[in-house]
Parts: sequence; C-alpha cells; structure tokens
Amino acid sequence: MSSATRPLVIATAFAASLVVGLLIMFWAMGGISKVAQPAAIGGPFQLTDQNGKAVTDKSLKGKPTLIFFGYTHCPDVCPTSLFEISEVLRVMGKDADKVNAVFISVDPERDTPATIKEYLSSFDPHLEGLSGDPAEIAKVITSYRVYAKKIPTKDGDYTMDHTALIYLMDRDGRFVSPFNLKRTPEEAAADLKKYL
Repeated sequence: MSSATRPLVIATAFAASLVVGLLIMFWAMGGISKVAQPAAIGGPFQLTDQNGKAVTDKSLKGKPTLIFFGYTHCPDVCPTSLFEISEVLRVMGKDADKVNAVFISVDPERDTPATIKEYLSSFDPHLEGLSGDPAEIAKVITSYRVYAKKIPTKDGDYTMDHTALIYLMDRDGRFVSPFNLKRTPEEAAADLKKYL
C-alpha cells in the first residue's frame, strides 16, 4: 500500500465502522420507525359534563377540539385560558358551532358537574366542562400526558399544580399540536378554521 492511498483506506474504514455502529444502535433501539415516532397523546375516556351527561372521546369526533385541563378553584391560569378560548370562539361567530371546546377538571374531588356548570357560566356557552371519578380523571391525565399534582396549603386546603397547554385535536381525535393563544383572537380563530 502506498503512502498516498493509506489515508484514503483509513478514512473509508472509519466511515464504514461508523455506519455499522449506527445501524447496530438503531436495531438495538427497535428500528428507525420507533426512534422517529412521536409520543401518542389522547385516548379513550368516559367523563360527565356539566349537565350530568356522559361524554366520551368518540363524542368529540367529527369536529376539531380544543382541550384545556384545569380546575374551578384555579386563581389565574385557568380563568385566563378559558377567557382566551372564549374570545376565539366569539370571533369565529357561527363557525364556533363546528368546534369542540372542552375544559377537563384535574380536581375531581371539588369539581362536580354543578360546580363546573356554575364556573363555566362566566365563559363562552360553547365550552363544555368534564369531570369524573378520580380513577377516570387519572386515566385521562395519563393519556394526554398532563402533569397534575395536589399541593397542600398552610390553611389546610389545597391547590393544584398542572399543565397549562391547550391541546388541539383534529376531527378524528388525533393530537395536532399545542394551540397558541398568545396572539390576537382573530389570528387564533383563522388558524383554528383550517381544521374545520
């Protein structure tokens, strides 16, 4: 082997070993399709709305859906988010009938259908509030990858720390992306109309 071809042979051997190493790593992780696959968000559920009616994930299919997880005793983030969703629905006019807007409680101990009904009376009437028994709420929280934790307060009461995303689900109930409300209601409404 001449001294001119030696660096080329070394570089080729290095590149080949790198490719083989990457292929082994992908194989060990279950293949390229598993590495690139996004996390599933959402899933089947059965909860109760503010009027005492059963609502399932199948009930929401056929329309794009905005889902917000929160609780009625929330001092700031929840009412602000629900107000912003209400503003988007207001701007949409009659098209708001073609969208599901859902508030799911992370505090089933306090958030009964009656409590949620009273709470939502301050927001757009299209908003539907859902709660259920703690086991069913825990299942929904897990399937939507929501963080929710009870935080005791000094007075013996508690508050809830929770994810504050608005989930946009398509007409088939598949997660699209977090829905951005940090823009004008007109911009958010125009974006939402793309999914009708």
